[in-house]
Amino acid sequence: MKMTKRDLVIKISEDSRVRQKDVMKIVQMTLDGIADEVSAGGTVELRNFGVFKPVLCKSRPGRNPNNPEQKVTIPARMVIKFRAGKELKERVNKLQASLHATGVHP
Repeated sequence: MKMTKRDLVIKISEDSRVRQKDVMKIVQMTLDGIADEVSAGGTVELRNFGVFKPVLCKSRPGRNPNNPEQKVTIPARMVIKFRAGKELKERVNKLQASLHATGVHP
């Protein structure tokens, strides 16, 4: 199962009875705000959902996948880390428990 931004807009619009055009603007503004803050080096904390934080990954040695004997240096780079909040973790754990009970393994 996969949800796109468009799917999210439709769901919010149906649940709130707000026009899709208005919901799309709000969702896009929210995502832009998160992106602006994280790209400026800030942290975005959404209570009970999670935290977005830019983190510097140090350079490290690696191997060329086309020539495994050749060593290469993977350069340092900034990445975005997401740490799920308590409520989101609990909801995902319930999913895991229900899948385990039905014998389905993700």
